[in-house]
Amino acid sequence: MPGTITPIVMPKWGLSMKEGTVTRWIVQEGDEIAVGNEIVEIETEKIASALEATDSGLLRRLVAEEGDLLPVKALLGVLVEGEVSDDEIDAFVEGFVVPEDDDEDDEEELGPAYLYAETAAGRLRYTSQGEGAETVLLVHGFGGDLDNWLFNIDALAAESTVVALDLPGHGPSPTPIPDPSVPGLANAVLEFMDAADVGAAHLVGHSLGGAIALALAASAPGRVRSVTLVCPAGLGPDINRDYIDGFVSSASRRQLKPVLENLFADAGLVNRSLVDGVLRYKRLDGVTESLTALADGVFPGGAQSWVEPGLIAGLEAPALVIFGAEDRIVPASHADAASGATVEIVDGAGHMVQMEAAPRVNSLISAHIARAAG
Repeated sequence: MPGTITPIVMPKWGLSMKEGTVTRWIVQEGDEIAVGNEIVEIETEKIASALEATDSGLLRRLVAEEGDLLPVKALLGVLVEGEVSDDEIDAFVEGFVVPEDDDEDDEEELGPAYLYAETAAGRLRYTSQGEGAETVLLVHGFGGDLDNWLFNIDALAAESTVVALDLPGHGPSPTPIPDPSVPGLANAVLEFMDAADVGAAHLVGHSLGGAIALALAASAPGRVRSVTLVCPAGLGPDINRDYIDGFVSSASRRQLKPVLENLFADAGLVNRSLVDGVLRYKRLDGVTESLTALADGVFPGGAQSWVEPGLIAGLEAPALVIFGAEDRIVPASHADAASGATVEIVDGAGHMVQMEAAPRVNSLISAHIARAAG
């Protein structure tokens, strides 16, 4: 029986990714690769992360070298199953053509990468991907934006329609925050849902976005099919206020980098591009004032002002709580208060667990949505 050749290619993480740099091969030629194995570290303009195998096989050829800057879908390596000769692999590598990026070709069919909704809280950027019957709405946290979900959107969009937005005061065109409180932001998200024609959705909220999702699920149950709270605020009073203050006040790369390292179990994921991206956002007009008002509104005196874990047990929608075991922003022990929810603690991950352990988190969210959808 003839063997099969499977390419390992440069992934596309997020709508804006066009290329990536191979920084380190984690595996070597001759290794047996299983689905989920980390195989190569890649740095993009957003973040450095490890590419996990989506196929199994014997790694027969490393094509890309460390330091290579390559476009999305470029050939990185070759996996094989069964009997495949070196000549066959040589021919495959020589004949491999990088597929064209479909984004521009399909723009008329798919619409622009980013959309905008006019709401009472301002003009909010968002993206929508997938065509599934179920709608998933992703809500980021303090100081973040919709790109915090760049390792999750594509995976979830395989089965659902996925919408991710920038909260008021966040994103490339930040708007003032009319009501810098958890209930106020929950109302802003509900207004966004109306403006963007998002009906009942499965809410997935990260950090402050988790508290927002919980508040919205409690106040507008008819609009929420399920709730997933990822390292959420709102379950206990503790918060790393040094991180919050440092994020707001840092004005240089040297100041900001150690602050952002608190977000990850692996501080090496905070690369220069990630730091520079956050700095660009923080230097936009009005951002410092908006973040200061938001920090004062939701984390006054170094504690969370909105703590409502009891709401979970009363929700009509099923709830899932996910924490990174090494979260240094919101203690994973807050999950103990999530009575009525399914709780998952992910080892080896920090506050950005949806990035550090994306396959595991994506699997948990997808299974939760499938159960809720019946």
